[in-house]
Amino acid sequence: MSRVYNFSTGPACLPECVLEEIRDEMLEYGTSGQSVMEMSHRSKVFEGILHETESTLREIMQIPDNYKVLFLQGGASQQFAAVPMNLMLNRVADYINTGNWTKKAIQEAKIFGKVNVVASSEDRTFSYIPDLTDLPYSEDADYVYICQNNTIYGTRYPELPDTKGRILVSDVSSMFVSEPLDVSRYGVIYAGVQKNAGPGGLVVSIIREDLIRDEVLPGTPTMLKWKTQADADSLYNTPNCWAIYVCGKVFKWIKNMGGLEVMKEKNEKKAGLFYDYLDNKSSLFKGTVEKGSRSLMNIPFVTGDADLDKAFIAECDKAGIVNIKGHRTVGGMRASIYNAMPYEGVVKLIEVMEKFEKEHA
Repeated sequence: MSRVYNFSTGPACLPECVLEEIRDEMLEYGTSGQSVMEMSHRSKVFEGILHETESTLREIMQIPDNYKVLFLQGGASQQFAAVPMNLMLNRVADYINTGNWTKKAIQEAKIFGKVNVVASSEDRTFSYIPDLTDLPYSEDADYVYICQNNTIYGTRYPELPDTKGRILVSDVSSMFVSEPLDVSRYGVIYAGVQKNAGPGGLVVSIIREDLIRDEVLPGTPTMLKWKTQADADSLYNTPNCWAIYVCGKVFKWIKNMGGLEVMKEKNEKKAGLFYDYLDNKSSLFKGTVEKGSRSLMNIPFVTGDADLDKAFIAECDKAGIVNIKGHRTVGGMRASIYNAMPYEGVVKLIEVMEKFEKEHA
């Protein structure tokens, strides 16, 4: 078997040791006589998996006791609607627009109330994080919304905005469990797990308990009420049992690696190597993001020639480097170097880039 270096934005690569452990438990989990994919979500065995997964996540993220952890379906995109349905009681919210995912969240929130875009980086194709000082927040805003790491454009907030006491909601999908976060600074954090923690089909929402309320917007479906899910410990209906199980394995892997501080160090080392090549060693390849706004997880880059970009992507495929093509709104290439991408994968990518540059100098 020959495994490739998978630079996909998500679903993305998983740690090989986790995949091996899953493989060994595929037919039978523990002594249950059944696969996790077969067992009842109401069984004691699965309840144990669910509780252990949550406990490990709480430990590695240091989640305060007054926050609920919910394992939900619908992906991060469904939270675009769930957030205003559960929080927009004044029918006003402030959003910072830094890319496609905030644009979609803004459009969804407009269904339910007034949305004020208090800052945006759309003027330069979302290649930077806008100035966060003294933003014109609405006095009656129910919350302030950000996407903290932008998968498509490769930007990451260098610091959190001062919301001046307003609830901060953050989509952290593409940086989830890649570095420490001070959970207490947020009202709501949510993340699709398919980038850093597991397979597609699951979103983890971390919500301060006082925001899980009986009062929500009229017409909110039962399934989209956070209180419904919190009161049932994420078991109101059949959850994505398989994804929860895999996430539990990944959370343990992170814990055994040394936790989120160590994970951040590893991610900084990988990203630093790649950015150094783009900035200081290559005359053909260039990054597209302003330096103060660069992501550790997603690095878009271009040659400046669409035909060369296409040729380079073909060379990568031959070399066992896959899913390197950039998003259509940016073009070029994009390397997503999530937790499970080994340092050697970045080294290999740079080797292919160096060879390609010599051949096309």
